[in-house]
Amino acid sequence: MTGRVVRIAAGQGFWGDWLEAPVRQVRGGPIDYLMMDYLAEVTMSIMQKQKSRDPKAGYARDFVPLMERILPDVARKGIRVTSNAGGVNPRGCAEAVLEVARKLGLQGKVRVGLVTGDDILGRLDELIARGHPLADMETGRPLAAIRDKVLSANAYLGMAPIVEALRGGANVVVTGRVTDTGLTLGPIFHEFGWSPEDWDKVAAGTVAGHIIECGAQASGGNLLKGWRSVKGLADPGFPIVEASPDGSFVITKHPGTGGVVSVPSVTEQLVYEMGDPHSYITPDGVADFTSIQLKQAGRDRVRVSGIRGGPRTPMLKVSIAYFYGYKAVGTLVYSWPEAYDKARAADKVLRQRLKDLGLEFEQILTEYVGVNATHGRLSGPPDPDLPEVQLRIGVRARERAPVERFTREIAPLVLTGPPSVTGFAGGRPAVEEVVAYWPALIDRRQIEPEVRVEILEA
Repeated sequence: MTGRVVRIAAGQGFWGDWLEAPVRQVRGGPIDYLMMDYLAEVTMSIMQKQKSRDPKAGYARDFVPLMERILPDVARKGIRVTSNAGGVNPRGCAEAVLEVARKLGLQGKVRVGLVTGDDILGRLDELIARGHPLADMETGRPLAAIRDKVLSANAYLGMAPIVEALRGGANVVVTGRVTDTGLTLGPIFHEFGWSPEDWDKVAAGTVAGHIIECGAQASGGNLLKGWRSVKGLADPGFPIVEASPDGSFVITKHPGTGGVVSVPSVTEQLVYEMGDPHSYITPDGVADFTSIQLKQAGRDRVRVSGIRGGPRTPMLKVSIAYFYGYKAVGTLVYSWPEAYDKARAADKVLRQRLKDLGLEFEQILTEYVGVNATHGRLSGPPDPDLPEVQLRIGVRARERAPVERFTREIAPLVLTGPPSVTGFAGGRPAVEEVVAYWPALIDRRQIEPEVRVEILEA
């Protein structure tokens, strides 16, 4: 590594991640940026449904109280925050952060950059009419086939609007569906002034963002190889990128925190959601994961270098969620003796009752937790002395009525099925809506990100 180092810390890996992580990242040692990633494909549809019920909702509500805890430190230390917590209502999220800043007396010290333009839900009919089919990338079906069921539609934006917001003076950048990697890539490009067409540098920053986008998954959490040796997970250190102007970087964590940063921990995160290792495609460019070189550079320090990349594609990915139908999942636990046989008998009884009622389902799925739920059917018969087996059975249908009736047929098995049932304290299973995923592509020229900083100054 050469030249100055920019430190970008991961604060959240998903909506629902450890709430103490960003606080510890800000207070546990020197960092320049705090990256907080909240969004997954299904998250956008959940937020869109929340916004349809309440126009002020639609963003990660956890983000605002977290910012209230750390904004004084962020302002005092000059740390800048990038986050896609805005979901489908980034303006509402940005305004909530500014209200917190005013409450804390930080007027003039907190400037919020707002990035919009990813949400194309209101443009779908126009785009389809203009010849953009938004076809399902897996099936080829045009979006028109399910247009009336669409709940959310968001194009994946890259680093460019984040860089613009940072150059405009924002020290908190709130976005909608910006890629996970873009939240790290933007600060790196802003700091080093790299050309957005220096594809090796784009690939390097993309890999850095990919490594830390899932939080502590790169620093010992969820580690498969050597998990028993990972200590201190009650207080895990979230990963930090130390980026250098030459495109290399080090993954580390704050001293004195739990977890581990090692070649295995970084490698396991690298292969997460990777796909073709030669072509990891983002809105900013394409990274070749086969070019990555990893080296242990000290305790909890892994150096990453040698990364090669290629030009961005002419298309952007669009994440579309649509209403598919209804589902419900119920469970019963059967205890020793002959627990597995009892659970199988209960499954047969329940299926016969559903059939006798004339209920039609698109799918009925049964799992026996403790026998085959994780790794599929075992090669041989299960241990006849299993102490307990959980029967888990789920149904899915396009209409609500059969699923509703299914939820009423589980409880009677307690007294009208095989003996030794327990574990039904949760009561009748709930009917849930099924939200399906529709990945599509669109010409990037159709998407115009918008960046505002000045009008949001506290």
